[in-house]
Amino acid sequence: MFAASLAPQYLLWLWQGFGITVGLSLCVAASATAGGALLVLVRNARWRPVRQVAAVYVLAFRNTPLLVQLLFWYFGIATLLPAGLMQWLNSQHVLPRTGGLVHWPSFEFVTGWLGLTCYTVSFIAEEFQAGIAGVAAAQRQAGAALGLTPLQTFRYVVLPQAVRIALPPLFGQYMNLVKNSSLTMAIGLAELSYASRQVETETFMTFQSFGIATLLYIGAIAVIEAFSHLVVQARDRRLGRRA
Repeated sequence: MFAASLAPQYLLWLWQGFGITVGLSLCVAASATAGGALLVLVRNARWRPVRQVAAVYVLAFRNTPLLVQLLFWYFGIATLLPAGLMQWLNSQHVLPRTGGLVHWPSFEFVTGWLGLTCYTVSFIAEEFQAGIAGVAAAQRQAGAALGLTPLQTFRYVVLPQAVRIALPPLFGQYMNLVKNSSLTMAIGLAELSYASRQVETETFMTFQSFGIATLLYIGAIAVIEAFSHLVVQARDRRLGRRA
């Protein structure tokens, strides 16, 4: 019903925007998960100053609007970098041997990826931290009784259990990430929300353009949720066999 009202050109715009949304979300999910795991290790370090730095990072990024952060990264970095470098980053380049063009993400994509990663890391680190807190103290004592060092106990005893506990809320953060990616339209990234706005401006078909965008967002979230159920069920079956 929605698609029949729009010309193929505009459907292509929406599909391309959706592709950028998916690509950006996947890149941020990978980098933010790695960053969140690293941050939670820092938060559990022995040295108090190091733990405090990690706590300040979480406090700062969790309690400031994501839109403000994206604008800061986009306009702040753009003013710090030389104009010649910005022009070089946004231009095409030829490979010296094959003569082919090298295409890399635009500056908008890179800054969107950076801003979303820094923001999402703070939330994923909190999910990992909650998972670690959910591991019983007796597990650490059991590791020590087996002769494991504190690091080995954390690596082989605490961390695997913490990841299992953190899995459901972790997928919830991935769903939030897909929705948060729509804010990158404020810095000019042609993702799905930006594309739907462009289609609406060209065609004045507000209901159709934003309706298709809404369905695509719902579809992406549904895929993540279905995959999370499969992963959690596989985890529960594995734990059931071990029991």
